Amino acid sequence: LGPLNPALADAVVARYQQYQTADSAPQSVPVELLTASASGLDPDISPAAALYQVARVAAARHMDSAQLKTLIANNTIPRQFGVLGEPRLNVLGLNLALDE
Repeated sequence: LGPLNPALADAVVARYQQYQTADSAPQSVPVELLTASASGLDPDISPAAALYQVARVAAARHMDSAQLKTLIANNTIPRQFGVLGEPRLNVLGLNLALDE
């Protein structure tokens, strides 16, 4: 859906409401969790999107939130050459680390 498509705006509002319902404490939802990629196959997410989900993932994995945050930090790829792009979390790497 293009940025001017009303269906995209409706989908974003619906996802926002789902996150607000699911989370006990109100917090700012990272935009990438509210929108959907065109392919649905993006392999990385922002560290902010991962940290937003820490409590839920830690509970599902029966682990300490601090331990999960360490795994997120260990699987975060910095900006290329320190200046290009944004830091991103290697989701596959994190999931493999969680499965260990």
